[in-house]
Parts: sequence; C-alpha cells; structure tokens
Amino acid sequence: MAIAAFPIPSLLLFCLGLCLQGTYGDYGGWETAHATFYGGGDASGTMGGACGYGNLYSQGYGTSTAALSTALFNNGLSCGACFELTCDKNSDPQWCVSGTITVTATNFCPPNPSLANDNGGWCNPPLQHFDLAEPAFLQIAQYKAGIVPVSFRRVPCVKKGGIRFTVNGHSYFNLVLVSNVAGAGDVQSVSVKGSRTGWQAMSRNWGQNWQSNNYLNGQSLSFQVTTSDGRTVTSYDVAPSNWQFGQTFEGQQF
Repeated sequence: MAIAAFPIPSLLLFCLGLCLQGTYGDYGGWETAHATFYGGGDASGTMGGACGYGNLYSQGYGTSTAALSTALFNNGLSCGACFELTCDKNSDPQWCVSGTITVTATNFCPPNPSLANDNGGWCNPPLQHFDLAEPAFLQIAQYKAGIVPVSFRRVPCVKKGGIRFTVNGHSYFNLVLVSNVAGAGDVQSVSVKGSRTGWQAMSRNWGQNWQSNNYLNGQSLSFQVTTSDGRTVTSYDVAPSNWQFGQTFEGQQF
C-alpha cells in the first residue's frame, strides 16, 4: 500500500497544529451570552470576590476580570479561566463597540430569582452571563447600554511570572491560595509535599483556596497543580523551611 505524500509546508503546518493543540488544549468554539458591568470606573468594587484572589491589582489580574453566572462558574472550579469576548454588533449595533477583550474569571455573579431572566435576573440559571469589571465592559460597549449581547470562547491564559502560592491559616490548617495560573487557568486539583512527607492531595475549601490539615511547619513545601485540560506542573521546594503564614511564593508556570 502506498503511503500518502504530504507537501513539506502542509506537513509542517499540520504538525504545528497538533503541537499547539497539545500545548493549549481544545477550548471549544464561540458561544453566546450577555454582559453587564460592576465595580466602578476604577474597578475597586471588584476586589475580593468568590474566587478568593483578594486584591486583583496586586495579584496581577488588573481590571480585565469578570464575575460568572451559575451556568459558567462551575461552583468555583472555573475561577482563573480566561475568556475572549466581543460585543454582538449584529444584534445591538447601537451600543456595541468593535474589538475583543480577554478577561479572567475572578468572581461569582449570584442569581436573583425574584427578577425575571430577561429583566434584571441576568445571572439566573441557565443563562450564560458575564458581569465585567467596568473598564473591561467599556472596551466592547458603551456605558449607557447597561447590558449587551456578546459572543465568547475559552482561551489560554497568558500570565507574567510563575504560579503564586499564598499560604494562610495556621498549624494543621494550611489554606493555600493558588493564583496567576497560565494555560487553562482553572485549577482542578492541588497536592502538597513537605520535605519530610510524601505527596498529599489538598481539598478545595472555596474559590481557588486549597486546604491541607497536615502539620507542615518547618518543612520546605512543593506543590503540584493540575488544570482542567489535564496538564500538571510541579514546583519543587517553592517555599523554604522557614516559611511563615501570610507569605506568597512563586513557582513554575504552564
């Protein structure tokens, strides 16, 4: 049987496509949703939030953030995921602005069952909705619009520096905030290893805060992080043995 021959340029492009898919995963196509905004012109009202990231400026997320409706939030497992949005000018030419934005999921937009889905209950199930930080919203729509139809898709997150591990809690209750995650962005599992222990799975407490009830004081700490695309990165001895609660350490990156 003859082996099909591929022109060299086509073969290179084919291989490149496979490599990119293996690197970034399959994030799916465009979907439809609606978007509103909150947090004020400086986005100060977006700080904190249900993902636990705290100060979004110091954590590197800035004002390119969004609160997700129940249908997208996945009980907090979508925290850290990145989305590309564009306003649907065909549906709303009056208020849409040309261009696209990329935002990171940092908060939850709670449902309001007392309001109709099409009249204030924008985040009610089963609606897919983005409540954007105001500066992000204004890049794709005019302020007076209030709410606009959008198209969106998952995209790989691009972050500066390594994954950050902020160790909070106290002895026998180590609560680690995992932030600044590139690639898929949404962490699905975390394991920790002390210099005198083996690898131990952590449980998700809330948002992207992961919990271990083991005594890890006085040990250097290593972390293993797995995202929704199945990729895992290991940061060995990212925290020295004299680490203190409240400190943040930077590890490897996807």
